[in-house]
Amino acid sequence: MGRESKAERDAAFTAFMTDATPSLLRTAWLITGSTERSQELVQAAFVKTYAAWPKVRRHSALAFARRVLVNHKTDTWRRTSREVVGDVPERSTAPDSSVEHRDQILRMLDLLPPQQRRIVVLRYYQDLSEQQVADLLGISVGAVKSGASRGLATLRTAHPSTEGSQR
Repeated sequence: MGRESKAERDAAFTAFMTDATPSLLRTAWLITGSTERSQELVQAAFVKTYAAWPKVRRHSALAFARRVLVNHKTDTWRRTSREVVGDVPERSTAPDSSVEHRDQILRMLDLLPPQQRRIVVLRYYQDLSEQQVADLLGISVGAVKSGASRGLATLRTAHPSTEGSQR
């Protein structure tokens, strides 16, 4: 395949954004606990991914964008020290069990330190392998195992009905 024209590159990136947005928003929301911050984080990830788009392998574009997203959040966290997650969005007047479940998950994730939260989200909500999480976060597989174990222990303590549950 020869060089792509700018129009072809832009069309490919637009299609990628359409496909990747739900997954990246879910990851960002689980990491940040805020709809607004997750949208900002995904937007920043897309800007950085677009800048690198000519070099990004199309078959691994989602993994690349996810890594950019996590790295951007980590950099932001390092700059601001420890960020306090905002309030859980208010419930609608007609409680929906899926909304209540989502809110419960977010409240539980709020109990975890930022690194454990990222590990748990990537490992158990994004179904990435330990190696993929380690590569994405730039840590060892052992650190992923330890962080996941500690994070799950914290979640089990906070919500005993998760005892014995791995996913």
